[in-house]
Amino acid sequence: KPSGGHITPSPGVGMESQCPSSYGRRFGPATPMQRVLPGSPPARLRAPRLGSGRMDFSLATALNSEFREMRTSERVEMMELNDRFASYIEKVRLLEQRNKALALELNQERDREPSRLGDVYQEQLRELRRHVEQLGTAKARLEIERDNLAQDLGSLQQKLQDEVTLRLEAESNLAAYRQDVDNATLARLDLERRMGTLQDEIAFLRKVHEEELRELQEQLSRQRVHVEVDASKPDLAAALRHIRGQYEAVAASNAQETEQWYKSKFADLTDAAAWQTEALRAAKQEASEYRRQLQALTCDLQALRGANESLERQLRELEERYALETAGYQDTVARLEEDTQSLKEEMARHLQDYQDLLNVKLALDMEIATYRKLLEGEESRITIPVQSFSSLQVRETSLDTKSVSEAHVKRSIVVKTVETRDGEV
Repeated sequence: KPSGGHITPSPGVGMESQCPSSYGRRFGPATPMQRVLPGSPPARLRAPRLGSGRMDFSLATALNSEFREMRTSERVEMMELNDRFASYIEKVRLLEQRNKALALELNQERDREPSRLGDVYQEQLRELRRHVEQLGTAKARLEIERDNLAQDLGSLQQKLQDEVTLRLEAESNLAAYRQDVDNATLARLDLERRMGTLQDEIAFLRKVHEEELRELQEQLSRQRVHVEVDASKPDLAAALRHIRGQYEAVAASNAQETEQWYKSKFADLTDAAAWQTEALRAAKQEASEYRRQLQALTCDLQALRGANESLERQLRELEERYALETAGYQDTVARLEEDTQSLKEEMARHLQDYQDLLNVKLALDMEIATYRKLLEGEESRITIPVQSFSSLQVRETSLDTKSVSEAHVKRSIVVKTVETRDGEV
């Protein structure tokens, strides 16, 4: 894996097409006899010797032309590689500048924004929690007051129900007392009527008795007849007197008994009427007292109902305001969490861009290192001097293999892994 370190291009590597002319500057114009073609087959580079020690110049000319063509193609290829290398270096420079700018911006955001926003959010959350706790305490206090008022209202309603029951009992007793008074009044009127009838009857009987006595006396006075009777026969006058005495005694006794009975009954009725009147007065007074207490309890009940309704209305208003404030606080918390999440996502995106740019830079550094090794290998291959034209031997060169192998030299690479979890590094 590519490391996070920067690989600085070597100053010896040319930015333009400098490698093809380095050999000429140091050793003069290159001739076909002074160069060894890398990777050429042995049969093409083996110069046949003549028996007299002379070279076949026609073959040398062919080799020279072919070598020139190869050098021309190599020069063009090197120029293209140099152009690509220069563009890569420019791109790497731009990416490094952008990488530094992003790293600086990321460090600034990491040092400044999260801590400040976190403190602001935490302060707001603490304030909201304190406000919610205060509202909860106020709600609990109002609920306790409501429960106490509900208990007081229940006790007053029970007391009112008891008073209503007592009032109904008093009214029932009053109705019964009124019925008794009416019955006593009717009985008194009946007794008075009967007493009047008896008095009339007594007066009539007296008149009849007096009339009978008067008639008897008149008869006795008119006849003046002396009747002689035997001793064994009773005297009529004595018998009449005796009957009269008995009748008067019975009449007097009946009149006395009737008068006494009337007086006793009248006294009883008077006492009963007085007792009923007193009971009625007490019942009326008790009923008025109950009525007054009922009115007072009704007023208290109305006041308590008004207070209960007011408290319930205040409780509903507090609950509605608490619900609205809670919803607002929840919206604020959700919005702050969304902002925090967006900032975390933006930081993660910046980190991902930074990681991508770092990967691109490392890939470019590896490619630049590969091109550097290729260029160094080409330069070392070109600068190998030839001993002499006569000692030209076909040699197997391993410069390409060496260049390729050097391009794959093992390096100790430090892998820097940047992980992001919930927007935090």
